[in-house]
Amino acid sequence: MPQATLIDGKAVAAELRDEIAAEIAAIKAASGRVPGLHVVLVGEDPASRVYVASKEKLAAAAGMNSVAHRLPAETSEADLLAKLAELNADDAVDGILVQLPLPKHIDSGRIIDAIDPAKDVDGLHPINAGKLAAGKNGLVPCTPLGSMLLLKRVLPSLSGLEAVVIGRSELVGRPAAQLLLQADCTVTIAHSRTKDLPAVVRRADIVIAAVGRPHFVKGAWIKPGATVIDVGINRLPDGKLVGDVDFTEAVAVAGAITPVPGGVGPMTIACLLRNTLTAFKARRA
Repeated sequence: MPQATLIDGKAVAAELRDEIAAEIAAIKAASGRVPGLHVVLVGEDPASRVYVASKEKLAAAAGMNSVAHRLPAETSEADLLAKLAELNADDAVDGILVQLPLPKHIDSGRIIDAIDPAKDVDGLHPINAGKLAAGKNGLVPCTPLGSMLLLKRVLPSLSGLEAVVIGRSELVGRPAAQLLLQADCTVTIAHSRTKDLPAVVRRADIVIAAVGRPHFVKGAWIKPGATVIDVGINRLPDGKLVGDVDFTEAVAVAGAITPVPGGVGPMTIACLLRNTLTAFKARRA
């Protein structure tokens, strides 16, 4: 039985980080400056602590000034807003990322809205979302950006292809659809209310799955030869990490597919570094 090409997110992310590091080294040699990435973590969520440590390490390895602000879980919304105001005003800070989820007593939307859009390296501020929707240059959410870079590795031209995005979140689904539109795809956003979802997915040359449900997308839903980008990261009761796509079934049908882990995940942090470099260059142009 034919097997799909595996899209190696680890290898592509490593290449991207190397390119970023080389550009930062050149900038430092010419100006003495380097981009500054500041990550704010509130509380002790174990997964968030791991993510933040990984971001710190990879940002520093790329030559950035990497700073993590670890605040206690009881930090008030007012104190967090004050910290963001301080980072917004600091010229040495080029990128600001507030690690989500936040404790329940803090309004995430209000916090995201308080970040300077020019430093919003998560690409979640309404101004950056609006720029993406209008086809203008802005900072784009890291996971959809990484997904697009992986797609372009196996599909040099996306023009005219039919794409289905499963999931309509502001973090992944909606921005992914906007990026696919910009690449001249015909785009459908599917979600929990979509009628006959398998039939909708079966039309697609490109499937981006971002629903947060393990093995939700079945191999029988996939059009033979389609490219599948699995954004989901779900931990099963036995501790195993799996995606939103039933990989064992889909790999026998798809033309190319991202594994979980090792697909989109590594690209998210690499694109965070890319966004920080982009913000640095835009602020100092």
